[in-house]
Amino acid sequence: MEAIKSLTVGPIVGHADENHARIWGRGDYELTASGKPRRAFGIARIKKAGGNYSSPRFFKMKPNFDMTGIMLFTDLEPDTQYIYQMGWFFSDQEIDELRSSKQWDWHDAEQGEFYTASNDFRAEREFIFGSCRYLLKLFGGSWFDDRGDKTFRSILNQLEDGSGINKLLMVGDQIYADDLNILSPDKQVDAYLSRYRDAFSQPHIRKLMSCVSTYMTLDDHEIEDNWPSNANDQDMMIKYPSAMHAYQIYQMSHSSLLSLGSDGNLEGTPDKFYYCFSDGCCDFFVSDSRTERDPDEDEIISEEQMNELLDWLNDGSGKAKLVVTSVPFFPDTKKSNNDKWSGYKSQRDQIINHIRINQIKKVIFLSGDVHCSMAAELDINPGAAEPLKIYSVISSAFYWPYPHMKRKQFKLTGFVASLNNDQEYTLGKVSEVFSGDNFSRLRVSDSALEIEVYERKGTLENSIRYEF
Repeated sequence: MEAIKSLTVGPIVGHADENHARIWGRGDYELTASGKPRRAFGIARIKKAGGNYSSPRFFKMKPNFDMTGIMLFTDLEPDTQYIYQMGWFFSDQEIDELRSSKQWDWHDAEQGEFYTASNDFRAEREFIFGSCRYLLKLFGGSWFDDRGDKTFRSILNQLEDGSGINKLLMVGDQIYADDLNILSPDKQVDAYLSRYRDAFSQPHIRKLMSCVSTYMTLDDHEIEDNWPSNANDQDMMIKYPSAMHAYQIYQMSHSSLLSLGSDGNLEGTPDKFYYCFSDGCCDFFVSDSRTERDPDEDEIISEEQMNELLDWLNDGSGKAKLVVTSVPFFPDTKKSNNDKWSGYKSQRDQIINHIRINQIKKVIFLSGDVHCSMAAELDINPGAAEPLKIYSVISSAFYWPYPHMKRKQFKLTGFVASLNNDQEYTLGKVSEVFSGDNFSRLRVSDSALEIEVYERKGTLENSIRYEF
């Protein structure tokens, strides 16, 4: 009987829609006598809760992707709990031979679970989101690691208490590759990959991502602070490709970015880093507000991404529209900050005007970055008989061992700045600002948005409700 090895990182339950799921895992390297990596394969099986496991399924773990791979489970049922096992092994055989030639010992395989998405467009959804998990790495080791992982233990406690969580959104700064820019920042791909292995293999975050469908996007610290404002030609040639290769492996590969082909495999090569998915009453657009920036053109996202976002907003689904953007859409900081959407007012106006002209309701922006948490509403049609509001929820940081931003640093009353002198956007109800390590839990229904902010150890700190 062939023994299955435990994964070295993962499993991560990635995109799970109504009838398929993507589960990611990492094996390890072992060199042959000729100095090349041995062939490695992932193995997984799945069952409905209370049912029997399927036959084993196999996938390749590729050396050029840090010995990672993705298992695709298809023909699933909507809004259903599944349990799976996953591991890996070395073999010189082909996958067709493996299917028929071995019996498997699953003792050391990882086990996890997940729910598929709901196909009921009125189904209420609950999800956790946050950003900015700092893990300082010095002299070959990691500092502050135990405190950082406690945030994910608190989320796990809610999940294990039977409290339904449909998705986990991690909206930027999953690693800090630059260590505050005062130490030696990462430049080579091996250094970035090592960051991700450290960050994603800690026990509580690892357990959490194995049992709830997880979606990610990047902010600046996956590359360097305030990227690309200080980038030079060498950074664009060495640092950026290295950072983005690691980002694709550990954050993008298990998202919905790549489509599922007719043969049941993922197809295509990423030429963008934004994507969409849906679950119940919620549509999500996970934007890339970092790598497409062009300050000279006043663009925080490309024209192509903008057009896709506007079309998605106005697709007539009638669902809540949740736009994930790593930096806040609003409120603005009192001190001018060109790193946020407030530094790209032309494109912000374009989105708001599109929502106003087309009377698109239930639009919610989700962001992190600023190391505090709050929620706010904005009337984008002041003076009209029926107000039209959009909402902003900011959740940060999962863990940040330095001072956090305070309420006094934000403009939380009056108007949000616009380049259109004839159009003023009026701030409405704003929550308290929590300045500490935290995560946010959102409940979204056809009629309301409810937000709860929990501090790192799980104590409820803030709550607010908005009626649509």
